[in-house]
Parts: sequence; C-alpha cells; structure tokens
Amino acid sequence: MRMQPHLSMTRARQALTIVAAACALLLPFTDASAQSYKVSPARPATVESVREVVVHKDNSSPLGMIAGGLIGGGLGSLIGAGTGRTVATIVGAVGGGYVGHRIENSQTQVVYEISLKYDDGTWGTVRQTASPTFRVGDRVLVTDQGLEPLR
Repeated sequence: MRMQPHLSMTRARQALTIVAAACALLLPFTDASAQSYKVSPARPATVESVREVVVHKDNSSPLGMIAGGLIGGGLGSLIGAGTGRTVATIVGAVGGGYVGHRIENSQTQVVYEISLKYDDGTWGTVRQTASPTFRVGDRVLVTDQGLEPLR
C-alpha cells in the first residue's frame, strides 16, 4: 500500500514540529536577575560569611507547558486513525503540557549569599551566581558591578 504524498508531507511537518519543540525545551534557561545587589555602589566592607543556597527558579512563563503540549500532541497525532487519532492527540497534548510544566518548575540554581559588614557598621547581603573568590575576613569594595578586592 502506497502513502499519498499529502499524508507523507503532513507527517514530516508534524515530526519537524516535535523536534523543534523538543529543542526549545532543552535550551539552557537564563535568568536576567542572576546577580542582585541591594547596596549603594562603592562601599568598603568586610566579608562576614559566604553561604551556598539552592533556589528554585521563578518560572511563571507557560513555555514549558506549551512546548510539552506541542510535543505530546504531535506524538499523539502519529497514533491510530480517525477518532482514535483525535483522542490520542488530545491526551498527548494534555499529558505533554503537564510534564512540560513540571519540568520547567523543577529547575533550580545555586546562588552564593555573601554577608557583609560595612565600615559604617551596617550589614548587607550580596547574592551572585558565580562562585565567590572571597573568604571570611576579606576586605572588599562593593560596587554596582559586584565585589572587588580592597587593597
């Protein structure tokens, strides 16, 4: 039995859509607020503690659910024929959306909290994603670009 060219192209487009959605899910996520400084720039301080904290990323976007739904629906549409295919597509889309949402919300990130005591006696905390090169007792200058060694 020979497939019609129209059906073959439809299957190829579906497969391409599935692959594109899967690639979008696998792309590394970036966080624009990876470093936040809650201090005024250029203040001398002493490092009092350095702590590694694992935080859950705030993924309020529906991209994981949408991509999962597309992948699941695409895979479901490859099963069966007629009404069975429609049901498989719907079940695949719902299941894929659920799985995509769970995957996106399970992402975590390591953040380093550096507690500082400023020369004026006040305290502050700097959070950054990069592993700090400073140790407790080091003198630093807090700037709008981060921490710099104070010499």
